[in-house]
Amino acid sequence: MEPHISVCIPMYNEAEICADTARTLHRAMESFREKYGWSYEVIFSDDGSRDGCADIVRKVAEDEHLAGVRVVGYGENRGKGAAVREAVLASKGEIVLYTDCDLAYGTDVIADAVSRYADGVDAVIGSRNLTEDGYAGYTFMRKLASKMYIKVLCLAAGFKLSDSQCGCKSFRGEMARKIFAKCETNGFAFDFEVLLLAGKIHANIAEMPVKIINHRESTVHVVRDSVKMLRDLAKIKKRVKKVEF
Repeated sequence: MEPHISVCIPMYNEAEICADTARTLHRAMESFREKYGWSYEVIFSDDGSRDGCADIVRKVAEDEHLAGVRVVGYGENRGKGAAVREAVLASKGEIVLYTDCDLAYGTDVIADAVSRYADGVDAVIGSRNLTEDGYAGYTFMRKLASKMYIKVLCLAAGFKLSDSQCGCKSFRGEMARKIFAKCETNGFAFDFEVLLLAGKIHANIAEMPVKIINHRESTVHVVRDSVKMLRDLAKIKKRVKKVEF
């Protein structure tokens, strides 16, 4: 029996792109269904948006018969971590993947990730540092800043992963729901909490090369956000030590 795939998309005020994202994902997942026999669901998780993007996705899914596309969410903005958690906990797939609404890494990464679930792999994490063109389109300074940012945070967290902040991650479904049920971080530092919890249950994590296909202006301020992330990371590490599965 082929796996059921859950693709989770957090969104906050994405009215300009969410309809096209829904169409693109539906088209991609249908092609994977025909090629590999997978069943699927695409879950958009609305992080308290004020631009009606949740209704836009619902309408395009209904009007254009985008089977498998649905929306979850809540009324008050909480942060990306909360939106991803909402979608993951609502998922039903044997494999759960999340990526951003702009589909920065494209849709082929979904098939690439799913194909790697063999030999006891529990999670597949994207990395821009495993391929020469992972940062294609970045300016030299933006590429350097991104790499430094990731390096500092990974050293502080004790990760050996080459790109812990990549926005494309996937897990075996039961493990994903088990981990996210213990998560409390609502903001961007949620990735650290997820990976620390995965480490606590000895998840076998594999990395796969990805590259940015769709570029958007980065909102990361390297110095300011590194300090904030390090502060959040210290709190997360302290809390994760007390978590029991």
